[in-house]
Amino acid sequence: MVSTWLGERRFLVVAVTMMGSVYASAAIAATEIVRIESAAGPLKVVAVAEGLETPWALAFLPDGRMLVSERAGRLRIVSPDGVLSAPLAGVPDVHAEGQGGLLDVVLGPEFDHDRRIYFSFAQPTGRGARTAVASAVLDAERLQLTDVRVLFAQREDPPGRHHFGSRLAFARDGTLYATLGDRFGHRDDAQRPDSHLGKIIRIHADGRVPADNPFVGQEGAYPEIWSWGHRNVQGAALHPLTGVLWTHEHGPQGGDEVNRGVAGANYGWPVITNGREYVTGGRIGEGTERADVVPPVHQWTPSIAPSGMAFYDGEAFPVWRGSLFAGALRGQMLVRLELDGERVVREERLLTGLGSRIRDVRQGPDGLLYLLDESHGRILRLEPLPDGR
Repeated sequence: MVSTWLGERRFLVVAVTMMGSVYASAAIAATEIVRIESAAGPLKVVAVAEGLETPWALAFLPDGRMLVSERAGRLRIVSPDGVLSAPLAGVPDVHAEGQGGLLDVVLGPEFDHDRRIYFSFAQPTGRGARTAVASAVLDAERLQLTDVRVLFAQREDPPGRHHFGSRLAFARDGTLYATLGDRFGHRDDAQRPDSHLGKIIRIHADGRVPADNPFVGQEGAYPEIWSWGHRNVQGAALHPLTGVLWTHEHGPQGGDEVNRGVAGANYGWPVITNGREYVTGGRIGEGTERADVVPPVHQWTPSIAPSGMAFYDGEAFPVWRGSLFAGALRGQMLVRLELDGERVVREERLLTGLGSRIRDVRQGPDGLLYLLDESHGRILRLEPLPDGR
């Protein structure tokens, strides 16, 4: 069955897939949402796709289609003109409560050959849930995942709904970084080397531990750990020139941080932080700096709740080349950080009037910026306006 409504700017396609499930999508001819001024000149924000439920992560396939995760546990393929596929079969069960669910998704470094994708999710257990990382072969035409392999899972699985992380980023050597939250009520474990809570790990694409990880062979420390003292990292990206991992993480009532990755480094949480206790507003830990703790490159107080991260090196916005972009959930905006080397020299706040929690930020193959609007279930795209029109 197919029914079609044709309007001036959009049409609705409803079809029944071979599996018998409903395939529904709003196909949008890049519907303009708003025009704004920016350091890169006037630009417009257009809706590329609608109808997603709490979208969490976006990855571009080689043919221009997009792979999008929905926190409830669905993975969809979105065509360039905004048609949403039915949910892909084969996604494992997720703990879709609070901040948990299906989280990040990225293509593997050999995707052109093996069609393998990688994703993180809150994995349900008998006791609670834990952040896990899995890989699978993507069959985009049959809308399914096959050969699903769980590569890593936190050893701790406390009950609760908060602070699962989790972003994934492949290093240039093919190893995989995964960020793990502190699960909120277990923050002191972020300072323990024998805990996966509040850590960034580094593994091979098949789940093995790299021999050069900083804690390999160290008694009382988990060998997967790459850095520690993190709270809830929801942004991760490689610097396009240096290949160094950069991340950002949520602080409590202040102290959201942008960090430059250093193997084996302690980033302080919850001993060293600019954040404050939620209820009392009191100080957390010992203070805001300590000699053995890596200080943030940038911090936000009050908190903006950053999520998603991308360095921009495209041609569409020349003025923005080299900038670091982050979405904001609580702040409901897109933030651009202008860098001089590894120093933040300017912050530009965009889309502040849109009323959207920006969950993810990606640079598309066309050199434009794509955003996941969690509040309205949309994929947005930023486009320059020629001649300022």
